[in-house]
Amino acid sequence: MSDQDLRTFLTEYQEQFPDDLLTIDVPVSEAEDIAAIVWELAAHDRHEMLKFSNVEGSDYEVITNMFASRDRIERMLGAAPGQLHTRYQDLAAEPRPLRVLDHGPVLGSITSGDGVDLFKLPLLTHFATDLGPYVTSGIIVAEDPENGRGNLSYHRATVSSRNGLATSLHSRGDLWRMLRAAESRDELLPIAMVIGAHPLFMLAASARVPPDVDEREIAGGLFEAPLEVVRTPSHGISVPASSEFVLEGSIDPAKSVTEGPFGEFSGYSSDRSTRNLIEVETVMHRSDPLWIDIVGGNSNEHLNLARVPRESEMIRRLRDRFTAVKRVHYPHSGTHFHCYVAIDQRHPGEARQVMLALLGWDPYLKTVIAVDDDIDLTDDGAVLWALATRFQPDRDVFVIDGLPGSPLDPSSSPEGSTARMALDASRGADFEATPIAISAEAMTRAQALLDL
Repeated sequence: MSDQDLRTFLTEYQEQFPDDLLTIDVPVSEAEDIAAIVWELAAHDRHEMLKFSNVEGSDYEVITNMFASRDRIERMLGAAPGQLHTRYQDLAAEPRPLRVLDHGPVLGSITSGDGVDLFKLPLLTHFATDLGPYVTSGIIVAEDPENGRGNLSYHRATVSSRNGLATSLHSRGDLWRMLRAAESRDELLPIAMVIGAHPLFMLAASARVPPDVDEREIAGGLFEAPLEVVRTPSHGISVPASSEFVLEGSIDPAKSVTEGPFGEFSGYSSDRSTRNLIEVETVMHRSDPLWIDIVGGNSNEHLNLARVPRESEMIRRLRDRFTAVKRVHYPHSGTHFHCYVAIDQRHPGEARQVMLALLGWDPYLKTVIAVDDDIDLTDDGAVLWALATRFQPDRDVFVIDGLPGSPLDPSSSPEGSTARMALDASRGADFEATPIAISAEAMTRAQALLDL
């Protein structure tokens, strides 16, 4: 097998960047402790990958916070510093067909039928406001029964019985449409849930692609080699051969189950849910498996995992159409609802046209702020300074209402509709002001005097 194994990645990463993986050996509770540690580290601007070797009630090591650092995601992709989005798009644009293997590590242990007991999984509770413990890294794999084309998507899930998982599907997503198609055929929808795989596979599962694109082939593009898969025992669904856990089963369109509330990316606890039931028929895992966790809510990891593919897509689409676009950034403070775009505006109205495109292309966005290329998009304070000094509300803002938005936005309508706003904080043609400046020589002397 090639290096599509999570274990290989973790070993090699720790050897190359030992200070970026923090191992915690002291006992921690399965209820909230892991999320609390992630939050406390983030408060000190620390985003190390975390390994917990002693989680109470669990026989497995827990790995989390893998995607909390953009620098680490660059390293995963083999991107040069500052080239994260270009590297992602270049690799994702070269999908590879699957390579089916007869054997793989995930087939090391197979339990089915009455032997299935989901309560034996290392279930973690992240927030006091959650319904209970949740599987947060589960990637559901489903295949079109006619052409075998696959779909990957993340879905929160909580154990409702020995063989039942309560989950919420995205009611505008591809998996939801596949479930409705199965319902029209009076059939169940076979699925497999992957819990723990190489981070490039996990990143590919966040890709926003048309329904006729198989995200598993996008994973092959990120690997620069075909994704190596094995087929699940009952339904023959192709899953990564080196997965840590795979739960195989089906979703019955006619069944519903209590699910939620759950801490979502908005930073709020949400009980909006499609309340679907996954009936698990088979549990597969490799020998001595790792448990891969994603701390939910508005954690850096949760937001980055979706944000990096989204930013990469938007930058490529904008630059293909607008040469004035220099950079795009979705700030942590705005969850998925805000975007900053830096432009080199050469024609009146160009910033408005760019912002209108962003608001049209990304259904999650509510607010876009356009600034000049001298503004650091990763610094909220710098963007707000541009808004304070280069923006006039009576001429530099426009609002569009009644558009589809995210149903997880607590301020949206019950149907999930929202308004969208664009703020042009770029210098206009008549702007006359010179920013203050301190010479590089004076700054160097100051640093030497203060021993910084």
